Amino acid sequence: MCKKVFILAVILVFVSCKGTKYTTQKTVTPKPKTERTTPRTGTPSSVSSQPTTETLEATSSTTVSSDVVKNYIERYKEIAKDNMRQHGIPASITLAQGILESGSGNGRLAKEANNHFGIKCHTGWTGERIYHDDDAHQECFRKYKHASESFHDHSLFLTSRSRYSDLFTLKKDDYHGWAKGLRKAGYATDPKYPDKLISLIERYQLYQYDNEVLGIQSTETNVQDTSIVNSGEESEIPEENMYTVQPGDTLYSISKKYNTTVDEIKKLNNLSDNSISIGQLLKIK
Repeated sequence: MCKKVFILAVILVFVSCKGTKYTTQKTVTPKPKTERTTPRTGTPSSVSSQPTTETLEATSSTTVSSDVVKNYIERYKEIAKDNMRQHGIPASITLAQGILESGSGNGRLAKEANNHFGIKCHTGWTGERIYHDDDAHQECFRKYKHASESFHDHSLFLTSRSRYSDLFTLKKDDYHGWAKGLRKAGYATDPKYPDKLISLIERYQLYQYDNEVLGIQSTETNVQDTSIVNSGEESEIPEENMYTVQPGDTLYSISKKYNTTVDEIKKLNNLSDNSISIGQLLKIK
């Protein structure tokens, strides 16, 4: 009898221990997995918080503020105007190229070599050199003692090569033509190069320095006088049906503003492409 009681007690103890283990397993709370909540490319708010920056790409990609660009313009505008007087290259084009190619003076070539236009050594260059990765590894670029030498060399580079000769048949205030002509002549391989130059010229009003050299008082008046093809009939168009192109305008943005189409505006104004100039008078209806 005692033996049976002992065996029964052992069985009860065993069952009790097993039940306790099972209960412990069921009450364990699993650790939650960590999830990525911020995308690798950053949140939209981080982009919109810097609306006044430029990413300038030439021999290197440089992001600068609009104030840096304006300081660059202020520092080199007189040099660009002097080169325009001597060599006939629009100051607006020279400044826009300098801004883009040098990252507004913040690119490595500009800082270490005073090279603001990414001009390579080429055959016959006997001056100082700097080596930098561009189209190929460690290419040879010209090095100058002063930035003004780079601006002067840029003018000589364009005036001394026959492939750029067609540029000098254009009007000195035709920055659209110059920007497109540079790309056509092979100055840059980027198909958007002309648009980048034109955008910089219009956003920072670099055309005003061309006007100062040429003695033009008002670009708007100048363009309006030549934009109307048939003065007899079109001069009587109601003012509300006309629009004067403002900085930053495109045919697309204008068409949306007036609930029309790009093709309709081009047809009304006898435009062969989408190029427009600040101050240009466009017929909308």
